[in-house]
Amino acid sequence: MDAPSLPFIAMAVVLGLLVIALCLSGARRIALRRALGTVDASICLAGNRWQMGVCRYQDKELEWFKLLSLNMRPRYSFKRSSLELLGRRAPTEGELVRVQPGVVIVDLRYEGRDVQLAMKFDAYTGLSSWLEAGPVVGVGTWR
Repeated sequence: MDAPSLPFIAMAVVLGLLVIALCLSGARRIALRRALGTVDASICLAGNRWQMGVCRYQDKELEWFKLLSLNMRPRYSFKRSSLELLGRRAPTEGELVRVQPGVVIVDLRYEGRDVQLAMKFDAYTGLSSWLEAGPVVGVGTWR
């Protein structure tokens, strides 16, 4: 093998790995979106920066997945029984450049921590319905 072909082989390997990573990321995104109860939602925990992702409703948990990742596990999981809906609001001027257009900011509290989700209004109504439809505290349920 001669020396001029080594850089070409290295670049071809890097390009091949990049294409594989993009394909896997696309397949992950399609798999997440096909599941029932998934919505696009950015998240901001305790005043940190906004991260784009996907929320998925489960029986007892709200799961949030990072958008650009290969990991099939949720980045954050919130127990339904510990999640409190505080309200919704329009994005502030500073948030408008960090979240998708046409979203509402949903203020939540989870085990004493403030959590904010940026989602479309339709997704917000689904989230509030999902939270309200949970079993009532003290009636032999998990809440």
